[in-house]
Amino acid sequence: MKHVILILSALCLILTVNLQAQSKSEKPNFIIILADDLGYGDLGYTGSKQIKTPHIDALAKDGVIFTEGYVSAPVCGPSRAGLMTGKNQVNFGFDNNPIVDLPQFDENYVGVPVEEKMLSERLTELGYVNGLIGKWHLGEVEKFHPTNRGFQEFWGYLAGGHNYFPEPTNNSRYSRPIISNYKIPQPITYITDDKGDECVDFIKRHKDEPFFLYASFNAPHAPMQATKEDLKLYEHIKDEKRRTYAGMVHRLDVNVGRIMAELKKQGIYENTVVVFLSDNGGPCTNNASINAPFNGQKGILLEGGIRVPFIISHPEKLKRGVYNKTITALDLTPTFVALAGGSIDEEDKLDGINIYPYITQKINGNPHETLMWRFTISAGIRKGNWKLVRLPDRLPLLFNIDKDPSEQHNVASENWDMVSELLKELGDWDVSAPQVLYLEGNPWRRNQVDLYDRDYQLEQQK
Repeated sequence: MKHVILILSALCLILTVNLQAQSKSEKPNFIIILADDLGYGDLGYTGSKQIKTPHIDALAKDGVIFTEGYVSAPVCGPSRAGLMTGKNQVNFGFDNNPIVDLPQFDENYVGVPVEEKMLSERLTELGYVNGLIGKWHLGEVEKFHPTNRGFQEFWGYLAGGHNYFPEPTNNSRYSRPIISNYKIPQPITYITDDKGDECVDFIKRHKDEPFFLYASFNAPHAPMQATKEDLKLYEHIKDEKRRTYAGMVHRLDVNVGRIMAELKKQGIYENTVVVFLSDNGGPCTNNASINAPFNGQKGILLEGGIRVPFIISHPEKLKRGVYNKTITALDLTPTFVALAGGSIDEEDKLDGINIYPYITQKINGNPHETLMWRFTISAGIRKGNWKLVRLPDRLPLLFNIDKDPSEQHNVASENWDMVSELLKELGDWDVSAPQVLYLEGNPWRRNQVDLYDRDYQLEQQK
């Protein structure tokens, strides 16, 4: 009898181990590769004739390309807040970049409120190990720190930018310490490469457990600093700023390639969900980026500020292809949670949805009939093919995005009924949102209004 009990116990143990292994193997890994201030038109797969990005192009070829992928804000901080929560950041008062430059605002409120559960926190509950490499920009006081928001590992910096080369440099604005909770940070060489090193190392260390890697690059955000080798690759570009920008995008692409190569080397590429996108459109006036064929840039709600390169690769589950319906970065949190075996409750009031059923055609239709934005002086709404932008110093702008993706023809005067309908819906949302947590200084407001009056390059650079 004792032998029978021992045998049965052994069989139960084997069965339990096998079930655990099966459960673990079924959980996909997640990687978000986030570029910073990348121009829509500055990748090979989006039409660049100047900048070569073979690794990002290969990721696009292996995955699903979203031609109508949006972020929830036209600048870094609010966009990342929406990305990491699945909730439009306006709905918790995070309208502005987290900059404490006015004395009446308390830094203890300048960050994503701790009541808002982040993707990293949700995945921790589902058995994931989470790592953030690079830029945070979601609050700098202790309670907002990444390791208090679901990340078991952090190597990076809390603010919105960083010098690319070793300290000291002549740009003190971007002189920030590298923080790490799992190692003594190594001296900086070129920060895009250093981030690539840390991403590869994270994959090696956690290849045998489900993980979420937030590869938060700052390239090609200012300061404009490229390596000599990368500048030489683009020495044929006469404009110095554009040449430097091209070198920075090239180096970002190289490190995307390193991340993908490591996934394949470790045998986990097929069951890893890799998302590549930018946090907002390129700030053409600052870094010589090109958002062609879209009008506008970082900081404003024309397409060039909020429509971004957007790719999802998951070879085990997704067929290669192009998806032409509207999605948003807010969708990543509920999508990842669903794939990890979790669920989102109604009381979470997320604005994103699980988009996998739409991508795989289990559900027909548009994932989002309506999207809305609010950022300092402007607000916008897209409903179907109609898009309205509300500004403080002029009548509303109205575009038919299907017929006029470059937003060259304001048709408000011909469609006042539509203007009225969209203004009403946008206004109802606007006044129902909570008070903002803080405000940026007034010079930014003037700057953003002026950006709507600039001319933007709508064709690729030869």
